[in-house]
Amino acid sequence: MRLKAAIWVSAYVRRCQVEGIFAAVRRHGADEGGTIFIKVNRLDGTADLYGPAPQAAFDEAQPADRAFSAPLKTQPAPEADVEAYLARETRFDPDLWIVETEDRAGRHLLDHIVR
Repeated sequence: MRLKAAIWVSAYVRRCQVEGIFAAVRRHGADEGGTIFIKVNRLDGTADLYGPAPQAAFDEAQPADRAFSAPLKTQPAPEADVEAYLARETRFDPDLWIVETEDRAGRHLLDHIVR
C-alpha cells in the first residue's frame, strides 16, 4: 500500500529540512493521491525538475515506493522552462503537488530516480 501524497510530501519536506535544504510546498494537491513534482531551485536561474516516473519503471517487488524521473530533456534547465512545464501540468491536473527546494548543488534527496 502506497503512502498518501500528503504524508509523503510532509516527510519529504522534513527530510530536506533535516539535511539543511530549504523546502516548501508551493502547491497543495489532493491529499490521497495527487501527483507530486519536485523542483530543485539552484539559485542561479536554473532548476531541476522531477515528476512521477512512467508506470513501466515501477518495481513490482516494492510497489509502495514512489519513483521519479526528469520530465525535461536537460537538467538543470532554465527556471522559466521549468515554470512553463509546471504551468502546463497544472492546467492538465489541478490536483498535483509542487514542492520547491533550494540547493545550489542540486541535491534532491529522492530515493528512486529513473533515468
